[in-house]
Amino acid sequence: MLLLTCPCCGVTAEETEFTPGGEAHLKRFGPGSSDAEFDAYMFQRKNPRDVHFERWRHAYGCGKWFLAARCTMTLEVFATYPAQTLEPPAEVIEKIRARRPDWEGVQ
Repeated sequence: MLLLTCPCCGVTAEETEFTPGGEAHLKRFGPGSSDAEFDAYMFQRKNPRDVHFERWRHAYGCGKWFLAARCTMTLEVFATYPAQTLEPPAEVIEKIRARRPDWEGVQ
């Protein structure tokens, strides 16, 4: 079972209390972008067998969106942090590297 902590309200609960929202830290492309950029934004998503940065919503709690860094193989959650963060915070990267010294960097 995946346990997540909402950084907005501080509640730790099972994943059934949350709703997944896909990959985090995507660069959005809209009007004026090339077809390749828009295609990459709309349809190309990473699905790694290791550390992944995801969006989650506390659906049965405060209702707010947040981001999580977790391992897709072991379900280990390294950290959760506010959705307004444009890239993974340094302390999150440090937590990941402390547990996975061979990890190859951010996304």
